[in-house]
Amino acid sequence: MDLTLPPKVTDRAFARLQEILEQAEQGQALRVAVEGGGCSGFQYDIRLDAPEADDLVLEKDGAQVVIDSVSLPFLADAVIDFTEELIGSRFTIDNPNASSSCGCGTSFSI
Repeated sequence: MDLTLPPKVTDRAFARLQEILEQAEQGQALRVAVEGGGCSGFQYDIRLDAPEADDLVLEKDGAQVVIDSVSLPFLADAVIDFTEELIGSRFTIDNPNASSSCGCGTSFSI
């Protein structure tokens, strides 16, 4: 029995995504993917994209976050958030599956 949970998206992330989507092309969603590479072995790819048929769709008030089936196991139980700091604002991922990550926050290892 698989007890892993899909990623959670915070209300703050959905609110910021809603603002971004108001300016974006119709039918776009925030894609969160995991790719090989980066300084720690894997890296996050976060961008606006059209949903695909096999994506997991997390939705609130019409704003959608989509995750492809290959990336999903790497993001089990993760929390997708949006932070605003002095150095800038960005979507962040708190990933309990990552054993280490680099300072940029987009690269990690398992």
